[in-house]
Amino acid sequence: MAVHGTTPKRKEIYKYEAPWPLYSMNWSVRPDKRYRLAIGSFVEEYNNKVQIVSLDEDTSDISAKSTFDHPYPTTKIMWIPDSKGVFTDLLATSGDYLRVWRAGEPETRLECVLNNNKNSDFCAPLTSFDWNEVDPNLIGTSSIDTTCTIWGLETGQMVGRVQVVTGHVKTQLIAHDKEVYDIAFSRAGGGRDMFASVGADGSVRMFDLRHLEHSTIIYEDPSHTPLLRLAWNKQDPNYLATVAMDACEVIILDVRVPCTPVARLNNHRACVNGIAWAPHSSCHICTAGDDHQALIWDIQQMPRAIEDPILAYTAAEGEINQIQWGATQPDWIAICYNKSLEILRV
Repeated sequence: MAVHGTTPKRKEIYKYEAPWPLYSMNWSVRPDKRYRLAIGSFVEEYNNKVQIVSLDEDTSDISAKSTFDHPYPTTKIMWIPDSKGVFTDLLATSGDYLRVWRAGEPETRLECVLNNNKNSDFCAPLTSFDWNEVDPNLIGTSSIDTTCTIWGLETGQMVGRVQVVTGHVKTQLIAHDKEVYDIAFSRAGGGRDMFASVGADGSVRMFDLRHLEHSTIIYEDPSHTPLLRLAWNKQDPNYLATVAMDACEVIILDVRVPCTPVARLNNHRACVNGIAWAPHSSCHICTAGDDHQALIWDIQQMPRAIEDPILAYTAAEGEINQIQWGATQPDWIAICYNKSLEILRV
């Protein structure tokens, strides 16, 4: 994106070609596993794959470290938010169920499958999930059955030399009137209990685990267009971003001023698929979409209108369906399109 005065050895863009179309992707946050990502295939059949890849800084190559089977495409992948590297090296995936995996090279093993309708053969697919950064024993999932479920993970007894990971339902709530498409924990109020969700009813709703008898509607789309994505500002929990189905703009909301967007970012020329706030700055957000563009915006002049992004990456060779900003490597953003993963220096 921006070309800084770097040593010649450091490239601005690293690219990896996967064997299949990509959809979900996320950065590992462990300090000892820099430049490691997990990517998920998007094949319209039961048999899909997840691959753990990492960049070798000496050779400039991204290579696969572990590949494992996954039922159906993953709707989201996330590593345990363990920036100090003290927990077991876990990642989670959502699809038909929430699965927790123990990362290994070359073998990654399934630790547990979390399913809360034990009485039925039918399972309502999970659209997304979020792993709580303050309490890594909490994971929240969103589902097409209108519910959100908060799971408690336990790292249990040692069996041989391995600690077993299990999980149970802490709470399940009907979050929306229609399908729920995304869920995200907020850093507000200690960062453990507040979360928000978006869904097909076109609303953003905020919940507090300590007071689940009511929720707050922060925003409703005027034409009730479904809202697909939701992302909290990593540094300032007053702000969150959302994007509507087939929309070319990203809406920025301020929870102190509900119902009215505080900014609209609308330079994309096709629908937006991904939003990612900077991990290290309260005023930068990256958006990506079907126009092959990834745009970085500076929102500090809100509520004045934000006309243009400060950086644009326009060299993607396909519709960008996923964007993630490296939490422990804030100079790097990853995008996916077609079968390609690219890591971009910002």
